[in-house]
Amino acid sequence: MNSNLQIISGKWRGKKLHLPPNARPTQNKARIALFNMLDGILATSDCRLATIWDAFAGSGAFGIEFLSRGAQKAIFTDTDAESIKTIKKNLAGLDAARAAVALTDATGAIKKYGADADIIFIDPPYAHPELGARFIEKLSAAAKPGAIIVWEMEKDFAPAPLPENLKILKDKTYGRARFLIISN
Repeated sequence: MNSNLQIISGKWRGKKLHLPPNARPTQNKARIALFNMLDGILATSDCRLATIWDAFAGSGAFGIEFLSRGAQKAIFTDTDAESIKTIKKNLAGLDAARAAVALTDATGAIKKYGADADIIFIDPPYAHPELGARFIEKLSAAAKPGAIIVWEMEKDFAPAPLPENLKILKDKTYGRARFLIISN
């Protein structure tokens, strides 16, 4: 599928990304704004040492962006086989040794990936916001201390209060997308 989605920074800046069928990617402008917010939050830590989990990966743009910026490792999970094929296509020719791709349910994989990830990006389908809420609830008990969780949701979705051990660092809306940046 032809797209305008691309890597916005790092060694692969400008690389065009493929989209899976029926994708709703985070637009370049919103990702730029999100990474600007994250740069301020992550200024005291080095993302080159980070393990990233792109939990509802779709095209894999978030995890690939972090790999482009030097992240140590990125894990991509999605339940859609076409998304997994697209992620592998987007990783082709890049340093894929630092990437793991799994066809699996993100919520079911929290025990496997949640405790090791430094930065976790969740972007469940806007049509199913309850997936994000369930994921956050379960992740709150498994995430490593200091993990950064980025939850993208439709701007009109009002999630239930977060578990007590999580706090919102930033809450910003860009077009249709709302980003909660959370830490424990």
